[in-house]
Amino acid sequence: MEITWYGHSCFRLTERNLATVVTDPYDHKEAGYKTLALKADIVTVSQDKPGYNFIKAVKGADWHISGAGEYEIGGVFMTAVPTGNAAKNGKSADRNMVFTFDFSGINIVHLGLLKNTPTRNEIEAFGAVDVLLAPVGGGGGMNASKAAEVISLLEPGWVIPMHYKAEGSDSSLNSLNRFIKEMGLGKELDKRDSLKVTAGGIPEETRVVILNPKQ
Repeated sequence: MEITWYGHSCFRLTERNLATVVTDPYDHKEAGYKTLALKADIVTVSQDKPGYNFIKAVKGADWHISGAGEYEIGGVFMTAVPTGNAAKNGKSADRNMVFTFDFSGINIVHLGLLKNTPTRNEIEAFGAVDVLLAPVGGGGGMNASKAAEVISLLEPGWVIPMHYKAEGSDSSLNSLNRFIKEMGLGKELDKRDSLKVTAGGIPEETRVVILNPKQ
């Protein structure tokens, strides 16, 4: 399956013969990127805010998911896990949904704007993490040091940082530099236009891949 980043916390997840998913489509005025024009079967929303819930930027999506629960659509198994205050009372201005996506046995976890260390129950709900999509630039989500802490806790195979100020964006988020230092990454960064993942290609030790935002 293939993961493509469009900036902010918006990704497109695709696999042949399975439903296509777009996460957190944004209003470009809020996110600091160019206007989105995507197609998908499913849209997931972690935050009920313009930078994350601009559903009309995605054409063809028959399913819009923003509530907690388990879903099976088009061969993709999904779980939406409420975190923080939303997990306690279901209603919160800063409510966040973490989404897990099972594409033929590959488990992708999108943390949304997770702020704090997840609880034991939340971690169990996430399952074994093959690919972690993690906010690292602050702005309501985790900063670099908190992201590094959570990554160490979840022990994913692949990590793709998101929700930071990427090159070409006028976002007010932190840049990626702090996260690179926190993770102890060298100068030779693993940068790609997309990440293609196979069941047999999950690293035993965590590896960070930096995706170029597709515009």
